Amino acid sequence: MSSGITFSGFNNIDFNVVVNALMAQASQPLTALQTKQTALKSQLSSFSQLGSKLTAIQSAADGLSSTSSLASYATSVSDTSAFTASAGSSATPGHYDIVVQELARAQVTASASTAPDANTTTVADGGSLTINGKAVTLTGAVTLQGLAKAINDTSGIQAQASVVQTGANAYRLVLTGTATGASNAFTIQNSLTGGSGISFTDTDNDGLSGNSAADNAVQATDASLLVNNIQVSSASNTVSTAVPGTTLNLLKKAPGTTVSLDVTSDDTALQNKVEAFVSAYNALQKFVTDQGTAATAGNGSSIARDPLLRTLRNELRSALNSQYGSEDISYLGQIGVEFTRTGTLQLNATKFKAALANGRGPLERLLNGTGNNDGAFGSISSLVQRYTEASGFITQAQDRLNKQISGLDTQMQAMQSRLDLQRASLVREYAAADQAMTQLKNQSGALGSFGASTSSSSSSSN
Repeated sequence: MSSGITFSGFNNIDFNVVVNALMAQASQPLTALQTKQTALKSQLSSFSQLGSKLTAIQSAADGLSSTSSLASYATSVSDTSAFTASAGSSATPGHYDIVVQELARAQVTASASTAPDANTTTVADGGSLTINGKAVTLTGAVTLQGLAKAINDTSGIQAQASVVQTGANAYRLVLTGTATGASNAFTIQNSLTGGSGISFTDTDNDGLSGNSAADNAVQATDASLLVNNIQVSSASNTVSTAVPGTTLNLLKKAPGTTVSLDVTSDDTALQNKVEAFVSAYNALQKFVTDQGTAATAGNGSSIARDPLLRTLRNELRSALNSQYGSEDISYLGQIGVEFTRTGTLQLNATKFKAALANGRGPLERLLNGTGNNDGAFGSISSLVQRYTEASGFITQAQDRLNKQISGLDTQMQAMQSRLDLQRASLVREYAAADQAMTQLKNQSGALGSFGASTSSSSSSSN
């Protein structure tokens, strides 16, 4: 008789490893779709970045595409202790001789009477104090501080109340107008009763205080100034009507002293706007270069090969090299906006200043055009808008990508469902095989035991 039979048994195998290996191979198409979708999402992000770069270019171009946007003016004041000046886009260049004769002032009126203590002395316990037609009516005893608070708590009064100590045991109520100018003067009608009493100077004895210069510590006055020998008055020390498009901030009166103001075109501000456009274009150029580098490296997220990017780059370059108008200055290169060997833009400051020296007119007409001619930067802004507007080329490209991403989602969900079914089937098959092999192993063990028993019996008989 032969010796015992032995089987290795499939149940010694880790079936999870087998199933995972088979499923990894079966999942390769799904992994490929996931990789493709990730690349498409990165392209979607790249188009958003492209949109931001173009928005910056359009903003810079808009700052150079109209007469008002190009209108930048500088001011020079011979004595800034007298006044300062700032020019707006509607300013008129020129020289102005200015004499500040008087500053605008707010009325200040102090009580004629004093109180020995601002917080404990009752100055009134009834009646009313009418300021500029607004009555402050008392319902009980008040101190000087209490009266000041009651005044300040009453709306519509064009004055603020405060308490000032003017000497030992001497406190006065002070009313200060909230706005400068003669039209903002206020009157006081005193009908307060009781307490130690409070009074105001009434020079003309008409029952009103504040309506006479002698009643007030400071009389409400308008600012007065001569501009090229023309008399100008203003209720405020901020004067925007004396010099066209320019605001004066009056600081000190100096009758008889002439202070000069020069308003000139601000060439530096214009140059800064052109340089801002150059910087915005170069940021786009760097983005395009980076996309090309990524494409060369095999990065699927790059949009360098997208026709939109190539078309945009060619259109912008063409616009920057185009002729605008028929004047002596009709190309951006003539004012120093030129390409370098690497494809970036630069502003040749020497050329730009030389063009300005020949007069701003031709240069401005090149930049913003005339009549039906949009000029260089109006044309560039319109070009870029076709890409950046809500239904523009970038949005269209993003819509196409989103549709592809959505389509891949559908494919991947269906594929994942099939893979899940396949895994479940494999698990069932290997579980059944494992169970069958276990049974075979058990049967083999039983046969082995039977053979050993038979052998032992034979030996005993001998």
